[in-house]
Amino acid sequence: MKKSLLALSAVVATLFTAQAALAQSTRAEVKAEAASAVKSGAVAKGEGPAAGAAAKSTKERAAVKTEAAAAVKSGAVEKGPSADAGKDAKSTKARAEVKKEAAAAVKAGDVGKGPDVKK
Repeated sequence: MKKSLLALSAVVATLFTAQAALAQSTRAEVKAEAASAVKSGAVAKGEGPAAGAAAKSTKERAAVKTEAAAAVKSGAVEKGPSADAGKDAKSTKARAEVKKEAAAAVKAGDVGKGPDVKK
């Protein structure tokens, strides 16, 4: 009984080892496949953007800077942070009133609460 179990386990171990050895490619094969993929453009080389990614703008940097300077000079665009940023952000309602409205909306089912929020 012990001999048959040992023989069976040895056969199973041999099969798994042989399968793993046959499934692996050599280092040279993998490097050749990677090099051909990079050469054909299927894979981007390095950590840069993906191959074939289009540029965001067709204008040169100098032309864009000139247009921006002209817009600032003519007054079409403000330079620096806007003076009106957040000017109209104040609410006219009291916090308690807003909380009552929100609670009523949740109770009526117009708005979900927690993970069951309606989208």
